[in-house]
Amino acid sequence: MYVAYVVVTVVTVLANASIVVADLMRADFVLANAAEVGVRQRSVPALAALKAAGAGGLVLGLLGLDLIGIAAAAGLVAFFVGAVAIHLWKRVLHNIAFPGTYLALAVASLALAATQ
Repeated sequence: MYVAYVVVTVVTVLANASIVVADLMRADFVLANAAEVGVRQRSVPALAALKAAGAGGLVLGLLGLDLIGIAAAAGLVAFFVGAVAIHLWKRVLHNIAFPGTYLALAVASLALAATQ
């Protein structure tokens, strides 16, 4: 089970780190999606910081700070539940798989971290 925890958590960290980079680079797809769901462009860096904090906390969890890893995974779950909820509320369903995938990774990381 430990191997699954490490693999899933590393994938979650890498996925979140990659979207943080895209957020901070103000990639066209990020800005287009933000506009479509009603998120102001000036909020994108703050949202990137939350995702970066979550990814960093997951790394700390892998390094033995278990409670921080669990808290970080829970924070990412909450973040992406919000993202999915906003997509549903705004009826932006054509790309719901995007935040849904990040949510699934965060949930899996949380579940596996909690069983370590």
